Amino acid sequence: MSSIVAPVAPDQAPLLARPYYANGAPGPIAGTMAHVPELLDVAMPFIGAALGPGAVSARLKEIAVLRASALLECDYCVRSHTVVALDEGLVHAEVRALRDSGPAEDAFTVDRERALVAWVDELATGRGAVDPVVEARMAEHFAAAEIVELTLVTTTTMMLNRYCTALGLPVSATVAERLSAEGLA
Repeated sequence: MSSIVAPVAPDQAPLLARPYYANGAPGPIAGTMAHVPELLDVAMPFIGAALGPGAVSARLKEIAVLRASALLECDYCVRSHTVVALDEGLVHAEVRALRDSGPAEDAFTVDRERALVAWVDELATGRGAVDPVVEARMAEHFAAAEIVELTLVTTTTMMLNRYCTALGLPVSATVAERLSAEGLA
């Protein structure tokens, strides 16, 4: 499947988008958002703040990102974040469990991570209020600021999942090669 919207080429980048092209083409997400540079200019800093360094570890963020992406069936995000998850120390069994739409909690031995998987499952598949049991598990293992950050990580990922899937964004050859080498293509 090819992308319905081609990324803006570096030599065609609008003035507001040019900072994102300082080191060449910025990648499919920023490259396609460059068609509407006013939104790119506010979306990318928000996405960077939500998914970048924060109060919770990169490992926890990748658990949330990969699981939400798998549940929302975003091929681009699942494939891209499988590589990131491995780089953040998740083992193959954990990655496979997160990528599967079935139960994933059993792949994790740390109660905090298990609570997070249940939280992401609830956010990504539920409707209405969050199950009180899932809420209680999160409150038992995470401080309020961590819950807010992990919820923003998950819901920002869900927004990006729909964006990337709707536009049919392709993963890079480097990601595809790494997944193949890891047996996770």
